[in-house]
Amino acid sequence: MTETVSFPQDRTCPYHPPANYRPLREAGPLTHVTFYDGRKVWAVTGHTEARALLTDPRLSSDRQNPSFPAPGERFNAARRFRAPLVGTDDPEHNSQRRMLIPSFSLKRTAALRPRIQQTVDELLDRMLAQGPPAELVSAFALPVPSMVICSLLGVPYGDHEFFEEQSRRLLRGRTAEEVHRARTELEGYLSDLIARKEQDPGDGLLDELIEERLRAGAVERDELVRLTMVLLVAGHETTANMISLGTFTLLQHPEQLAKLRADESLMPSAVEELLRFLSIADGMLRVATEDIQIAGRTIRTGDGVVFSTSLINRDGTAYPSPDELDVGRSARHHIAFGFGVHQCLGQNLARAEMEIALRSLFTRIPDLRLAVPAADIPFKPGDTLQGMLELPLAW
Repeated sequence: MTETVSFPQDRTCPYHPPANYRPLREAGPLTHVTFYDGRKVWAVTGHTEARALLTDPRLSSDRQNPSFPAPGERFNAARRFRAPLVGTDDPEHNSQRRMLIPSFSLKRTAALRPRIQQTVDELLDRMLAQGPPAELVSAFALPVPSMVICSLLGVPYGDHEFFEEQSRRLLRGRTAEEVHRARTELEGYLSDLIARKEQDPGDGLLDELIEERLRAGAVERDELVRLTMVLLVAGHETTANMISLGTFTLLQHPEQLAKLRADESLMPSAVEELLRFLSIADGMLRVATEDIQIAGRTIRTGDGVVFSTSLINRDGTAYPSPDELDVGRSARHHIAFGFGVHQCLGQNLARAEMEIALRSLFTRIPDLRLAVPAADIPFKPGDTLQGMLELPLAW
């Protein structure tokens, strides 16, 4: 058992797992790590074991369970709320997911592609018109998914500075109190928005849910507010990080970028490989509701479990040369979107946004490069979604 490794830790390179996680890779596929408060929890690092456990109903996502693990003080703020989708189990989770599946299907995503392309083109037009240097996170990586999720939900993009700031505080607030305030402000904003839409409907997903679910009594108002908040926050934060960190990573791997430039048909596989390689959401959490035997270990009832996505997606038994970026690799069985019943609902949309954004960016600006040394570019700490805080580029 490896009991000396703390989790989570900051990365020393934005696209590699923390160097101090090496003992976990060597001790895997199931070992122990220590959280900030001294609690020991099971850490899953094996690919086969992760997929088995993520489909095991004896592991719960209910964050209100008193035994649910908290990797940091900030997370304790979430215990007061029953988070839809990500923090619920079946049958409640299944009911919430079923009402949203049609809006995130492959067919619906395909219909959104022209709108995504238009958004990307307009942002690149603006960036090129202003000339180099450009800061990619604020000029492109964040606005692309933010505009798209606003259009899909029917949330006014004019309010983006407010909800992006609250999302940042929600995911990276320094204290539980700051996280609580951000959540409260977002909930108040969305509650007011729903009330306005009841009087003056639009044509977004939120309007559909108001008409088909809220008015029919199939969903409570508070649940709809929190469901919308999950979609809004996850819908722009995750993809923004993937676009910025994906761009940085490709620029740091010029031979792989050259392959993409020579063969654009590789873009879908490149997106899957970036999802595997970067694993920006590192540390999915569960709690055991029954004893589970796996990999020669016994996870006891009440034990906390953390899935180290960055290590699972670098498991050498699943991926040859796992620490190498290979845009031609077949990596579709990664768990960057999770696995099982809680697999990310918006994965089709995220893939489409990444494909269109990265293809357009590198096609329209063929001589794109970092504007400052890579070592000088700040990236996010290990206790939140991984990504670039800023990304100055030139051409």
